[in-house]
Parts: sequence; structure tokens; C-alpha cells
Amino acid sequence: MSAALEALETAPQGTSLAENAYLLLRDRLIMLDIKPGDPINDGQIAAELGIGRTPVREAIKRLESDHLVVSYPRRGTFATGVDITQLAEVSEIRELLEPLASRKAARMASPGMRSELRAVAAAIRELEGQDASSQELMRYDIQVHRLIYKASANAHLEDVLIRYDNLATRIWCHMLEKMPSVSGHISEHADLLTAIADGDEDRAAELALHHVVSFEETIRKVL
Repeated sequence: MSAALEALETAPQGTSLAENAYLLLRDRLIMLDIKPGDPINDGQIAAELGIGRTPVREAIKRLESDHLVVSYPRRGTFATGVDITQLAEVSEIRELLEPLASRKAARMASPGMRSELRAVAAAIRELEGQDASSQELMRYDIQVHRLIYKASANAHLEDVLIRYDNLATRIWCHMLEKMPSVSGHISEHADLLTAIADGDEDRAAELALHHVVSFEETIRKVL
């Protein structure tokens, strides 16, 4: 695997124990490593991470606001179900905001960020013909989106889009076994990243919109 994709797969690191616990649990929930309906045991997670229960409980509260877990009095906390009926609502928001983020990224990205975007685009093109698993490809998809949001240089837009991309990715992962292939969905990113790196705002926005629309269409075909 190329250095750029290895960098993409690096686990995100937070600034506190609670942040690290949140990022770890969030990505496990998104990728369905923690299955819908599974109990979330704060003591078990704390022991696994080698930290106290307090930061884990703080992380769980944030995950509730992200609609990734739900808590019931006297029953405990559980991973939320994957609600396919939310697809239209999530896509409606992403169709507006993903092109905005890509347009802003094309305008605002620093020279260093543009170099990183080009490197990741090249790495994605190298994936063609390789035998990467669907799970691996979906992890690349998550990290590419987060890179674009970061490049947009708007922390509020980044925060909102991460939440909705997380929900969309859960739906995608839920349907993954029914998908003939996800490689085409991932390879679309190469042209998008290149357009952003080139500063082509209109092209970047157009490709971002196409990516979101094709995501919804692909899901609906296998429902």
C-alpha cells in the first residue's frame, strides 16, 4: 500500500482521553464494527483503552448527540439502528453542503494541503486493479471526505458534514454485502481531489454533487 493511503488509515488522535475515546468509538460505530443494537459497556471500553470511566462516559454523551448511540434508563446504552428511511434526508443535506465544502476547499486550501490532496488522489488511482476489501475502501472514503472538509477551512461546516457523512457511511456499510462493488465509488475521489488541488471551484463542486447523488442512487438500486 502507498504511503499516502497508509497516512489516510492512521487513527485520528484527539487532544484528551475523552476525545480519543470518542474518535475510536465513533469510527467503530460508523464502520459497524460495533453492530446496531450492540450494548455499549463503559467499563469494558475503559478497560480496553486503559483509561477511567469518566472520559468514556463523556465520549458516549457526544456519540448520543451524533445519533450513533442511544441510552435508556435502567437498560443501558446501545448502538443505534441503521435507519434506511433517513437516506433521503441525509442526502438532501449533503447535496447542498458537500459541493460547498469542495468549492471552499478549492479556494482556501493551503499549498501544503494541495500537495496532500494530490498525493492522495494519486494513491487512489493506484488502487485500481488492486484487491482491496470493501471495508478498506470504505475507510479510505471516510478519510478522503474528512480531508476535504478540513481543507475547506470552515470548522463549523466541517463539523456538520462529518456528522452527516458518518450517518451516510453507516447506511452504506449496512448495505455493503448487497453492493456489487464499491471501487467505482471510491475512485471518483481522485478527480475530485485533483480539481480541489487545482483550485477549480466549479469542477470540484460539480464532482462533489455527482458523488453524493450517485451514492443515493446506488443504495436505492439494492434496496
